[in-house]
Amino acid sequence: MTTHRTGTAAEHLDARVELLAAEKELTRRADELARRRRDLPWVRVDEDYAFDTEDGDATLAALFRGRSQLVVYHFMFGPDWDEGCPSCSSVADGFDETHLHLQNHDVAFTAVSRAPLKKLLEYRDRMAWSFPWASSNQSDFNFDYGVSFTEESVANGGSYNFRPLEGWQTDPEHLPFEGPGMSAFALDGGVVYHTYSAYARGLDALWPMWQWLDRAPLGRNEGDMSWFHRHDQYDASY
Repeated sequence: MTTHRTGTAAEHLDARVELLAAEKELTRRADELARRRRDLPWVRVDEDYAFDTEDGDATLAALFRGRSQLVVYHFMFGPDWDEGCPSCSSVADGFDETHLHLQNHDVAFTAVSRAPLKKLLEYRDRMAWSFPWASSNQSDFNFDYGVSFTEESVANGGSYNFRPLEGWQTDPEHLPFEGPGMSAFALDGGVVYHTYSAYARGLDALWPMWQWLDRAPLGRNEGDMSWFHRHDQYDASY
């Protein structure tokens, strides 16, 4: 027998209606946060970042592909790694269809990682994805946008999620370090502007798996992540 609180359908409805009020308040707060994101001051990007793409060498402006907005997912895939981060891979499982809607709403999308393009495309093929993916290995893009760290960059004051790096992340045994994130850019009058970035739990809303688990009876169960794998590593019987 379950140890969870049980009740009648009427009791459930009463509690659900009460919860709905809280959910609606959260929605209103989320709408206000979205407005505040759009209201952040834009920062002109003057650095000449270079990327390797399927279409050849590209600038940051070229990643817009004729659109006025660009969103980037900072995918954890270091230059010496053999495969991409499992968590980023789970997030990326939702990119293929979503980015088609974005690009038809004047928003370009690309994932960016420091691994060489050949590795990125081979891994993309393995995972049966098709979204754009660029390598930033020939520039400081990942370092400047706070998702890649070496001993040198940490010594020079590196921070992640708008906080100084500390603890295990500053231990040389754990460097170089790659972190997840997303960044948004605008192209206005031929000038690229950085408009927003988010990291860590700030990415939760972009990860469909968590949104479903938050609504499942037992939630995320983050205390034991042994069940979690890349989508091609699960037992085929499921």
